[in-house]
Amino acid sequence: MITITTRRFLVFLLSTIGFLFRNKSTRKYTLIPILVIGLGFLLPQKIIIPVRGATTSDWDDHSFWAYPWGSSVTHKGIDIFKPKGTDVISSTYGIAIYTHEGGKGGKTVMVLGPKWRFHYYAHLDTVDAFPFQPLKPGTKIGTVGNTGNAVGKPPHLHYAITTPFPYWWLRDPNIIQGNRKMFYLDPDTWLRE
Repeated sequence: MITITTRRFLVFLLSTIGFLFRNKSTRKYTLIPILVIGLGFLLPQKIIIPVRGATTSDWDDHSFWAYPWGSSVTHKGIDIFKPKGTDVISSTYGIAIYTHEGGKGGKTVMVLGPKWRFHYYAHLDTVDAFPFQPLKPGTKIGTVGNTGNAVGKPPHLHYAITTPFPYWWLRDPNIIQGNRKMFYLDPDTWLRE
């Protein structure tokens, strides 16, 4: 139901809280991770378009949750089309959590940003970010490509935002995979502000 990244995040968080609470000597520190989580939600979020020179006309504003969409069933992000090699930049302040090569996304970067949102950049041609790199809006993290399941398709950045904390009001049981919508946020919402 949730992404692998959000599942790992929640397991780590709950394990940490459980470990602290289990021992009487560390029980008083149990509130620290909860306080850190609360503070993370207070961080302001300002998002910019994550491809240098791109405008709102470079993606289809109806592509989020488009169905049918190959083996993913629904399209859980937006595709921003630009020529191969165009800079992909961090859309927000954050920390690069990991880089990966393989699978559907090809060359990818995952960034943890404000409000505990994970920003996923996929189909990159090159990756310039590294794990635990602090980022600010506009920091180059790679270039537009067509790796992974985008081979043979026009170069683009697949950009998605996920959250480990469900946004229950976004759940839509009347559409395909509608229960997952509480963990996937529509980037178009913030990129048009």
